[in-house]
Amino acid sequence: MRQGRAEEYQEFAAARAGHMYRSACLLTGGDTHLAEDLVQETLGRLYVSWGRVSRADNPAGYAQTVLTRTFLAHQRRRSSRERATDTLPDLPDPHSADTDMPLRLTLVEALGRLSAKDRAVVVLRYWEDRSIEETADAMNVSSAAVRTRCVRALARLRVLLGDALGEYANS
Repeated sequence: MRQGRAEEYQEFAAARAGHMYRSACLLTGGDTHLAEDLVQETLGRLYVSWGRVSRADNPAGYAQTVLTRTFLAHQRRRSSRERATDTLPDLPDPHSADTDMPLRLTLVEALGRLSAKDRAVVVLRYWEDRSIEETADAMNVSSAAVRTRCVRALARLRVLLGDALGEYANS
């Protein structure tokens, strides 16, 4: 890669890595280690094709699409010995100054209980604020499939969260 393009890529990666990591954490249901792996794999893929990616209309959107597809591919090939659990391994200090942490943990835990595709739809539509068409393109499915999956995923989240959010609404 030419020096100018390498520097351009480094600037892009430095600027987008944090946002991609947060999205990956949501996609993985709070698995920070897997999120880091997904971001690194995505950045590696972007590096290889940076000449083409840098000329795209929206390189950041392209990067998020690659991240989502990398996550979905990982979910398809996940080893049969890995098992999802309903508990998060790393809990923050309860005396932390971050008062939103219980709410965040509740939401991440609920996201983690959704299927990979449902999680991807929710993250793309509501975290990334993508349109139905952009979400469909990123997931390589039809717009109708995104709408259907979105309705079902949100209904599932409502069931999973139940009254859990009520306690935060009055705070």
